[in-house]
Amino acid sequence: MAITAAMVKELRERTGLGMMECKKALEETAGDMELAIEELRKKSALKAAKKAGRTTADGLLGVRVSDDGRRAALVEVNIETDFAAKNEKFIGFVKDVLDRVFETGEADVARLMADGLEARRETLVQEIGENISVRRAEFFATSDGRITGYLHGDNRKAALVELSGGDSALGRDIAMHVTAINPMVVQGADVAPEVLAKEREIYVAQAAESGKPADIVEKMVDGRIRKFLAEVSLVDQPFVKDPNQKVAKLLGDAGVSCRRFVRFEVGEGIEVEKVDFAAEVAAQVQATR
Repeated sequence: MAITAAMVKELRERTGLGMMECKKALEETAGDMELAIEELRKKSALKAAKKAGRTTADGLLGVRVSDDGRRAALVEVNIETDFAAKNEKFIGFVKDVLDRVFETGEADVARLMADGLEARRETLVQEIGENISVRRAEFFATSDGRITGYLHGDNRKAALVELSGGDSALGRDIAMHVTAINPMVVQGADVAPEVLAKEREIYVAQAAESGKPADIVEKMVDGRIRKFLAEVSLVDQPFVKDPNQKVAKLLGDAGVSCRRFVRFEVGEGIEVEKVDFAAEVAAQVQATR
């Protein structure tokens, strides 16, 4: 069967792949459009698998909140470079992942990707030429509170906050504060015992070097623990838009409390291998001699 330009154009539009790749697929399948798509998807999966080992420390966040403040979703989708993160198809994929979380309430990435999104990810890896990963997702729902989100202008830092009430402006202010200041917990009592124990161990070791009596050392450690708890607790932090006022007072004046929050930052905690390109090129030149 003769492969026409119209057939190649249709396959390109349906897959987003290159002209020569589409033409070859049609030739190999005797012009069977659906079979060609299936074969291209198989090859896409193979190419995606080869790129799977590449570190994806860049990318974008997505935030979506319902108009009534009862449901919200937050996702992080990673890619290798900031340049590729600006690709319109990648941006569209981030939105689709976000919408799926928002509509289904599914925040487990493995289950989320099982329903068609993984196949789209693999195709996109082939089209863009960089590894892509859906790293994490969060879904909030409430029947009697208010959920608000904040996404920083570069789409790389964001937060969701659930308050017991209040208006959207207050919620956005708290979400902005969480995004900017990055508290660990809502209040000091929420700090995990193992985290507190580790901090105390460090402070004890530091204070012991002062040579002061044990009772003085204990007071020094207690003081540092109180300072640590105030620094990492949302309600004890100075409000980012008015450092003379603590978050607790801002919430108290509105008659509401913060129930929970979550904050994402693109690439946080991902170790990126540093590559000395000059040394790498030199090694390649040496290997060819």
